[in-house]
Amino acid sequence: MKIQTYYNHIRFYTPHHFIYYPILILFLIASIYLAVTTDEHLIWGFISVVFIFLFALAFMLRQHYALTLQNRIVRLEMRYRYFSLTGKRFEDFEYKLTDDQIFALRFAPDTELIQLVDDVLKNNLSGDAIKKAIVHWKADYHRV
Repeated sequence: MKIQTYYNHIRFYTPHHFIYYPILILFLIASIYLAVTTDEHLIWGFISVVFIFLFALAFMLRQHYALTLQNRIVRLEMRYRYFSLTGKRFEDFEYKLTDDQIFALRFAPDTELIQLVDDVLKNNLSGDAIKKAIVHWKADYHRV
């Protein structure tokens, strides 16, 4: 497995991103074209609307449930890691952090986590800035 870093941590699902979406986009373009160029505007307009709906629905459903669960798990992981490293509760200041900041902190190894949390609380670093500040990236190969 390739070593994960800031520059390659984005993940694609081939059947979804490179097969389903391109085919759906082609059908959508074809139906819009046919709605404009044929005499049957109403039926092809309706078919175009159906493809737009399918595209939006697929995009939303693909991520919604998995990401909601993943977000909860990452929060629990951060609470556990912070408590096991410091003996203090992460929940005491968690409300001061945005989701983006918490999710970025998960890539920090234990040796860098405490300092990064302090930096985030003091300087309000963005999630992207947190990821760039990590010296020894802790890969997450099991995310959705």
